[in-house]
Amino acid sequence: MEIQEIIDKLQINTRKFPREALKQAVLNQETITPKLLEIIERDAENIEEIYEREKYIAHIYTMYLLAQFREKKAYPVIIKFFSVPGEMPMKVAGGVITEDLGRILASVSHGDTSLIKSLIENADLNEYIRSAGLTALLTLVAQGQLLRDDLVEYLTFLFRGNLYPDNDYIWTSLVTAAVRLYPQELYEDIKRLYEEGLVEGFFVGFGDVQRSIDQGKKKTLRELKNSQRHAFIGDTISEMEWWACFDKPKGRTVNPLKSPKIGRNQPCTCGSGKKYKRCCGKKY
Repeated sequence: MEIQEIIDKLQINTRKFPREALKQAVLNQETITPKLLEIIERDAENIEEIYEREKYIAHIYTMYLLAQFREKKAYPVIIKFFSVPGEMPMKVAGGVITEDLGRILASVSHGDTSLIKSLIENADLNEYIRSAGLTALLTLVAQGQLLRDDLVEYLTFLFRGNLYPDNDYIWTSLVTAAVRLYPQELYEDIKRLYEEGLVEGFFVGFGDVQRSIDQGKKKTLRELKNSQRHAFIGDTISEMEWWACFDKPKGRTVNPLKSPKIGRNQPCTCGSGKKYKRCCGKKY
């Protein structure tokens, strides 16, 4: 399959998963990588235009492939894509942000945290994007590219810097990150947030904080290291083939254990732009 033919098959979602095209993309990594970088750079510059293109999906395949390739040149470009203020990045990337953006960023960053931190600290960005930045840093710790103590020091700055005065989702994400790192040093900061009602117990309760402390640093960090949610992107096909936007071949079933769990405050997967609890979540 020629490179342009591969690219063409990754442009539009026809509901048929392009397994063969993705296989060929991986086999031709060196040749296709510059083309993929061109796609994500172009789309980062024209994010509103790709929103208007019906069923356009090339930017999604591109990000996963570049993450699988550990392509360092993709790091600033993907950051640029998600640094567009407002809700447009959510509209064109949706559940990718809440499910895998953190892993994608970690995969292409090669341990450079500066641009990820720029997302986290940018008050103009969607809260889910900023939270994905925290997931990226946790992933770097899990993969041995960032020291746990260095991330605790950064979280201390975030906890005490008053960057998120009333955003319960961000505070909840910060507490979740601390719990997964072993939160002893941040215990008083976390306790204060619960007392002020700034943490959603649906996601992480104070009991989770205490459990992490009680089981100790070694076990908590081992759980982080073994967590699939904090692994680098390894195989674009296995990451994407089960998505609901693709028809499943006859005779094949989706492993329910791999289906994404939707949090109450995450974007609804129907694409409405509303939080799950205020949209399809009402039905349940």
